[in-house]
Amino acid sequence: MISAIDSSVILDVVTDDPRFAAASERALRQALRDGKLIVCECVLAEIYPAFAESPVFEEFLDDWQLEFTASSQQSATLAGAHFAAYLQRGGKSGRVVADFLIGAHAQTHADRLVARDRGYLRDYFAELTVLDPSLEGGER
Repeated sequence: MISAIDSSVILDVVTDDPRFAAASERALRQALRDGKLIVCECVLAEIYPAFAESPVFEEFLDDWQLEFTASSQQSATLAGAHFAAYLQRGGKSGRVVADFLIGAHAQTHADRLVARDRGYLRDYFAELTVLDPSLEGGER
């Protein structure tokens, strides 16, 4: 099984978030036991500032066996379609398009996404399996 990993889960672990770190680490370990972990450009860019220097960043990626998988035209187009639907529903353009890029990348390149769902995944990626460490039981 291929699990795409959202930056929220990685940052929980890296920053030792008091509320979510333990659950996010369990979810990452479960996903790793189940198969391969991948991240896209947006996730790498969002998590990089949490590291003091590049070698520490690279070491973290290696330790967790997080593989970079580039987005495709298909995933970018899917993200754009969902973002357009969000705007048409009255969503504010200030919402970060990265959320839609990450969701579309997972739907296109993985079997599931490990993320704390803030609602947009349910609303715009209903067919995407999400392992949410903030929920009891995790998967939806």
